[in-house]
Amino acid sequence: MEIHEILESVKEGKISINNAKKLLSLYSIEEVEGFVKIDINRRKRRGIPEVVFAETKELDEIKKITKKTLEKTNSLIISRIKKNDYPKILVFAKRLKVKIKTGKNSSSLLLFKNPIKFHGGKVGIMTAGTSDIGVAEESRLMCEAMNCKCITSYDVGVAGIQRVFPILKKMINEDVDCIIVAAGMEGALATLVSTLVDIPIIGIPTSVGYGYGEKGIAALASMLQSCSLGLSVVNIDNGIAAGGIAANIANRAIKKNYSS
Repeated sequence: MEIHEILESVKEGKISINNAKKLLSLYSIEEVEGFVKIDINRRKRRGIPEVVFAETKELDEIKKITKKTLEKTNSLIISRIKKNDYPKILVFAKRLKVKIKTGKNSSSLLLFKNPIKFHGGKVGIMTAGTSDIGVAEESRLMCEAMNCKCITSYDVGVAGIQRVFPILKKMINEDVDCIIVAAGMEGALATLVSTLVDIPIIGIPTSVGYGYGEKGIAALASMLQSCSLGLSVVNIDNGIAAGGIAANIANRAIKKNYSS
């Protein structure tokens, strides 16, 4: 339906206001100088903020997209920023007078205007090694952008398996709604965690490793072949996707709890 048809249908009582809002949300697209169309209403429609994949974009394009998006929404994630562009984007964000959250060992940023309230669910995030932290931090930024509280613990892989149990116990006691596990090499940590809890697990195979299964291939294959039910897997190094899925699970869980 075109916009005028939606409005006429509301006026004539053919559709409800709520249905009209859903239909109108499809039109919430902002175009920037003919080279990008921003899905402004994604947060309201799906609960997921706009994410700018910076690795393949020019600095000037990133700035224009960032400025336009933050005019219309409260938050924005810029992921995989090129090394030379990173300090320039930080300076640009400060000029826009927005708040900035950075990720440890990560080239991604969360920008937001108003304080983010952690009224969503809880997500646990763990890594097998320190080399996996950057990817895990992308997940944390996404989860926090979606109002989720995160409990993190890094470098708890199976090479020292005893390290995982205290943090897993803490996550269970904190009643997390989902756990993200980032692991490279053979990616075994995701299966291990999945066998120990009744919580949804999202595995992120990371491109850490060398030899026959280098660049995350072995970790991806291992997680996909896992015999532990309750483990789902995203693509190699895809911390953003894992964060979005985990936060959606957690936020729906908290919503169900409040309504019951």
